Amino acid sequence: MAHDASMSHFGVVAPAFYSHFQTFQALASALIDRGHRVTFFQQADARRWLADPRIAFHALGATSHPPASLGPVLQRAAASNHPLRLRGVIRDLCNSTRMLCAELPDALRERGVDALLCDQMEAAGGLVAEALGLPFISVASALPVNREPQIPLAVMPFAYAEDERSRRMYEGSERVYDWLMRPLSRVIGDACRQLSIEPRGGLHECLSPYAQVSQTFDGFDFPRARLPATFHAVGPLRTPGQQAAGEWNIDPDRPFVFASLGTLQGGRMGMFTQVAKACARLDAQLLIAHCGGLGPAQEQQLKRIGATWVTDFAAQQWALEKASVVVTHGGLNTVMDAIKARTPMLVMPIGFDQPGVASRVAYAGAGFQLSRRARAGTIHEALRRLLDHPPEPLERLAAELDRAGGTPRAADIVESVIRSGALTAARETP
Repeated sequence: MAHDASMSHFGVVAPAFYSHFQTFQALASALIDRGHRVTFFQQADARRWLADPRIAFHALGATSHPPASLGPVLQRAAASNHPLRLRGVIRDLCNSTRMLCAELPDALRERGVDALLCDQMEAAGGLVAEALGLPFISVASALPVNREPQIPLAVMPFAYAEDERSRRMYEGSERVYDWLMRPLSRVIGDACRQLSIEPRGGLHECLSPYAQVSQTFDGFDFPRARLPATFHAVGPLRTPGQQAAGEWNIDPDRPFVFASLGTLQGGRMGMFTQVAKACARLDAQLLIAHCGGLGPAQEQQLKRIGATWVTDFAAQQWALEKASVVVTHGGLNTVMDAIKARTPMLVMPIGFDQPGVASRVAYAGAGFQLSRRARAGTIHEALRRLLDHPPEPLERLAAELDRAGGTPRAADIVESVIRSGALTAARETP
């Protein structure tokens, strides 16, 4: 049944991570500008990440996810690269999906939601939308989870290749991943039975048949051949507005390196130490943004080692546009912003989809990847080479990113689904 798109009420179901909330907040603000209403549904602690006062928030999980319970979850997520701690991260994901599947149906009815915007990394949104007969749009805040036989999973560090050995390696890694994620598969299967919908077991089986929106763009991903017609790679979802300026006086005659490991990983003193030592050898100016992960004593220590400036948060787009090179963990938001700024990247992935992002950065010619355990000498050599990085690959990528459409195109796609209610929306060409 078609919905009236003149003023719809959208619900957002996304994992309780800052970067994911920022992606959906940009899309939500654009939809509100067009006359719609938007409500986020998540545990109470996540409300603090919403900066647009027009966005409503409906707290769930009062018993299972009470206030102050998110902190330990984020700490476990920050250490997800450790195999022994991965089980706790998967358990947290299962608990969130179980809670959302149980509580969303009544909350969506209470709020009078017309359609859902669902993060690909949270199965509950699509499952509940299907059970309630609501149209829903899947959004890939991280690398898309859509599977293809000749494409390595987003969480895997493999380079792209078409030979038989590589294909077998991709298939084997899928089996290992699916084995690790069995607890989530059981939760999804239980939810399907409780919601009386078709059974399925993986995140890639919970995506929207209406429309799927990705923060990537075609030129950044490995060559895809089996994406659905409803898949739209629109580039990064950002809120337009004047970019904040930085407060640091940068010497234009010396290299300037910007280093950030994102909001979850900002406490990795060891990695920042090696980067600072490498920049000292290079006689480069180094700005470290640790996102609140380090204390004053650690900031001073990094300055003694070789950092020029150390701060909690920096105006990221400004820093990227000024930087000669950026050192990053490979978070998709930072990588997309670096491409927009045409800044070569040294990617040192830690967890989640960051190994896959790093592989795609190297494949696209946008920079190099190193182990997160790399020492100062290796980092120094990579930075030295990146200072002479040819501009053509990043120019090409930035031009394609600019054409992808971003937040306005994503909002157009969402509105087209609501207007038509159709299960097939022809893939748009920007």
